[in-house]
Amino acid sequence: MIIFGATGMIGQGVLIESLEHPDVKSILVIGRRSCGVQNEKLQEIIHTDYLNYTGIEQELSGYNACFFCLGVSSSGMPPETYYTITHDYAVAAADVLSSLNPEMVFCFISGAGTDDTEKSRMRWARVKGKAENSLKSFPFKGLYLMRPAYIQHRKGVKPSYVFYRIFAPLYPLLRFLFPKMVTNTEEVGRAMINAVLFGTDKQTLENRDIIALAKKT
Repeated sequence: MIIFGATGMIGQGVLIESLEHPDVKSILVIGRRSCGVQNEKLQEIIHTDYLNYTGIEQELSGYNACFFCLGVSSSGMPPETYYTITHDYAVAAADVLSSLNPEMVFCFISGAGTDDTEKSRMRWARVKGKAENSLKSFPFKGLYLMRPAYIQHRKGVKPSYVFYRIFAPLYPLLRFLFPKMVTNTEEVGRAMINAVLFGTDKQTLENRDIIALAKKT
């Protein structure tokens, strides 16, 4: 499998679950910097241009899954930059990977509240929706659009923002009070792996669907 965004909070969790899973035999991480993990399953490509893969295409073939976890917050970011990172990067990766790997399953980390009608007043929701819609045009064997809500970091994953550390002690309570809105990096990682192994009837997976899929064996 190929993982994008393995240095981010979600990507770290997905990588950990993938390394621990017995059915995952080989992992290729693509990133601007090293994820800092050494494992016999793991290979890395340091790549800085997420819109152009001409120089590394040969190294991207022969994989059956891609977990696209790359993303940023829209807060304080110029609209054009956010669109490029959220939409264009995902589309460029899907374009090259679908042509090289016709049997690939592509899992995209979107987010709760994403609007695939692209009419939301919230810019991030429109852009995420546009990305989801654009990805549907590629001939993957399977495409799964993951929309987690609140995600708690687990297993030593470094949180992306301070508020994750602040709320960490409250995670059990949040999980109890809002079971359909709270998940963790372990469940997101397992859900993505299970989407490849077992498939699912739903292409768009909301938080509750992610939790359910993570439990599948």
